[in-house]
Amino acid sequence: MSENKFDAKKDQLAGTVKEKAGQLTGNKKTEAEGTLEKSKGKAKEAFDDVADKVKGAFHKN
Repeated sequence: MSENKFDAKKDQLAGTVKEKAGQLTGNKKTEAEGTLEKSKGKAKEAFDDVADKVKGAFHKN
């Protein structure tokens, strides 16, 4: 697993924890911050997946 993908997964996990904490405490701001952080992690992971595919396409030849 690349360092970028690891960071993306870390962001997703931290976001999920923050989101759930916000839900449990009724704190909408914390819940929203967690949702945003989780989405950011998913976007980073998707970007890294695309970058890996592009690199792979160029290295096949």
